[in-house]
Amino acid sequence: MKRLTQCLLGLLALVIIGAIAWGFYQAYQPQPVQIQGQIDAQQYSISSKVGGRIDEVLVRKGDRVTKGQHIFTLHSPEIEAKLEQAVAGQKAAGAMEAEARSGAREQKIRAAKDKWMKARSAAQLAEKTYRRINNLYNDGVISEQKRDEAKTQWHAASYTESAALQMYHLAKEGARKETIEAASEKAKAAAGQVAEVQAYADDTKIASWFNGEVSQVLLHSGELAPQGFPVVTVIDTSDTWAVFNVREDRLSHFKKGEEFTAFVPALKRDVTFRVTHIAVMGDFATWRSTDASQGFDLRTFEVEAHPVKPEPELRMGMSVALQLAP
Repeated sequence: MKRLTQCLLGLLALVIIGAIAWGFYQAYQPQPVQIQGQIDAQQYSISSKVGGRIDEVLVRKGDRVTKGQHIFTLHSPEIEAKLEQAVAGQKAAGAMEAEARSGAREQKIRAAKDKWMKARSAAQLAEKTYRRINNLYNDGVISEQKRDEAKTQWHAASYTESAALQMYHLAKEGARKETIEAASEKAKAAAGQVAEVQAYADDTKIASWFNGEVSQVLLHSGELAPQGFPVVTVIDTSDTWAVFNVREDRLSHFKKGEEFTAFVPALKRDVTFRVTHIAVMGDFATWRSTDASQGFDLRTFEVEAHPVKPEPELRMGMSVALQLAP
């Protein structure tokens, strides 16, 4: 009986010594590296290319929006006034083009002809008057000065007749080709101005360019929205990915295109990701000093990985836990 007790005690001692040795062995084994990341998502800022006062915001935080859905409207009296000016300028330019293409009115042509006929009659009278005075001069009745004055009046009347004739021909022919082209181009420029202002006016009713969920409403009714300032922020929940900050001595675990499985605590399950992007982070947040004997410092890289399969339950900010082999 005594011998059996001694054997049991010896066996118990061996078990205790083995357990202690195993504990020491496990304690000195390299432990898996735990890396924690988070879910990120594509964000879009919805703004207007014109400034104005917010008239109405049509969505709230958390609302689902679809492409083409109106998000907010602006009130801008300045754009409305500019549109009226542009439309008036377009009408004026169109009227000038129509006038150039149709030529002078019939009344204007008749008036030009009447002026020419009047000038021709005056020239004929001046010619007859000169000839009479020239005959009197030849007879010695009047002086040479009188004859020269009559001759000058005749020539002046002839020039007036010629000018009136040219004006009459110009009225009949209408505008020149270059004038018509210039009027046409002015009409096109005026139409372009209307289209430009109309585009700004249309941009006072802002619609979403994509599907998503409203994450922030930065401005509300009555507030001034500067040009390009984001009024509403939308998150595309269908475009999510995990982001990990990985020290470069552990970067060998990640290769672009490779897949890995990580645990998402919020979903209480594993999700398979594929590495899509690896980039060095800014020095201000990534530098890590090592021992002087090693002769180098370690940097941190940002690793992005997208889910292999669509995961609609993933939301921005969720934690992702990943274990790396030692």
